[in-house]
Amino acid sequence: MTSLTEDNSILSYELLAAYSDIFCFTTTRQGGFSTDAYASFNCSPFCGDKVDNVFRNQEKLCSALPQRPRQLIIPFQTHNTEVRIIDKAFVSASSQEQDKLLTGIDALITCEPGYCLCISTADCVPLLLYDARNKVIAAVHAGWRGTVNRIVQHTLNVMKQAFGTCGNDVSACIGPSISLQSFEVGEEVYRTFDWAGFDMQRISLWNEVERKYHIDLPEANRLQLVSFDVPDKQIEVAGICTYIRHDEFFSARRLGIKSGRILSGIMLCATKLCGEKAVTV
Repeated sequence: MTSLTEDNSILSYELLAAYSDIFCFTTTRQGGFSTDAYASFNCSPFCGDKVDNVFRNQEKLCSALPQRPRQLIIPFQTHNTEVRIIDKAFVSASSQEQDKLLTGIDALITCEPGYCLCISTADCVPLLLYDARNKVIAAVHAGWRGTVNRIVQHTLNVMKQAFGTCGNDVSACIGPSISLQSFEVGEEVYRTFDWAGFDMQRISLWNEVERKYHIDLPEANRLQLVSFDVPDKQIEVAGICTYIRHDEFFSARRLGIKSGRILSGIMLCATKLCGEKAVTV
């Protein structure tokens, strides 16, 4: 990952940097206005932070991005597998109607330029997808429940049905999240993954000292991409553990549920990016 800002408050992904018609990012904890467990760059409106601080953080984010979004689309996530396509009807709807449509949504898809699809996480896995052939983007929130229910595979299937997406079309970034080393689970969670058909030799380990299982959420989601025939070379894994690096990234396991979230987003540009300038398509 590379930094978009001097204060390292916003990071980007090298894999998608080659494209001039999109940009994507993940925020850190640095450089914002929030305090206490939300300190300091929390951009999520759904975790209990003060509204004014969230607004100021979002404003800083929008001003720092390569192109200012028409709107940040941030769903109220519930660890399910519901996907919302952000279409012309959605962007024309009232804010109240949009709020209803974004409740209980854990993945967003759009082909509409200028609308930044965002996912909030604090140990869960954020994924940003780009179908370069069909000019379609997606943002996915994959906690352990979403992962075990294969939300990434479900999102890709929706993209295929709605836009004709194929695996070779997709480039995917897996953002900072809790790592195999840090994600300790009980036997019930382990068995849930096993019963769901995951290759447990590839996504888990048994810690003999702790007498606990560990699950590799980034790998479990990467394998879903591979099963859709996304080439390995078109997948970037951040490899950053939010639990270990909780001073830089929000971690709910460290800070509790009432704490900040990192925001990962992707946007189709209304105008092509050209270095630091934007040129009309």
